[in-house]
Amino acid sequence: MCRWLAYSGSPVLLEDLLYKPANSLVVQSRHSQLGVETVNGDGFGVGWYGAEDTPGLYHCTEPAWNDRNLKELSAHARAGRVFAHIRASTGTAVQQTNCHPFRHGRWLWMHNGAITDFPVLKRDLVLAVDPDLYPQIEGSTDSEVFFFLALSLGLREDPPAAVARAVGVVEEVGRSHGVALPMQMTVATTDGETTWAFRYSSEGRSRSLFHSTDVSTLRQQYPDNPVLHDLSDDARLVVSEPLGDLRGAWREVPESTCVVVREGNEELLPFGPA
Repeated sequence: MCRWLAYSGSPVLLEDLLYKPANSLVVQSRHSQLGVETVNGDGFGVGWYGAEDTPGLYHCTEPAWNDRNLKELSAHARAGRVFAHIRASTGTAVQQTNCHPFRHGRWLWMHNGAITDFPVLKRDLVLAVDPDLYPQIEGSTDSEVFFFLALSLGLREDPPAAVARAVGVVEEVGRSHGVALPMQMTVATTDGETTWAFRYSSEGRSRSLFHSTDVSTLRQQYPDNPVLHDLSDDARLVVSEPLGDLRGAWREVPESTCVVVREGNEELLPFGPA
């Protein structure tokens, strides 16, 4: 499937997130430890918030480990909110329009998982997308349709409720076509101010997801670790798998949970389809 990370906090160089950690996202693109696939080489993408109203995007169909432009960009671009995603296709084409994160206005969205039997369910799900939003779907993935379905159901007003309604639609359509377990997801979305991350699956065995612990506490536990001193107290990460093995630095997100990260604080809420 895929691996991803969502960072918020003081501005950092992209390379500090993508390359420098022991189990960085670039390392995971070749040697994922907790993913369904060890290799996630079907393209990648990075989204970040800078001086403009809308976030910047960089997508490429090359494997993350093999892209010199990503290395160059990451050494110079700095941001306080970053989404990054490495892709392992579940059947749709390897093309730039299928690379995450997806963007609509100020919103970013990325997904690890799949809608089971998506070709069978696709027509019904696309027809549930707001007609005004439909022309903006550029690729062929289930993840992008899921994003635009959530947008159609109120993502910009109430993200947890909208994602719950979108999952409910997917499961209802799945059942109508005889698909017993249609949804497998860890999802992250942001408006540039708050990040919402979700872990859920129809079978109750979701893909891995973790969130970082408080940086100030870790700094007290590991006073000689230079990496921790470079991060602000409000720095937070939500990741598909831990970026390193520092004991106590990561907590697993429970099944059927929404993580809300805002202004250096995180809140875990129960999540389920509506």
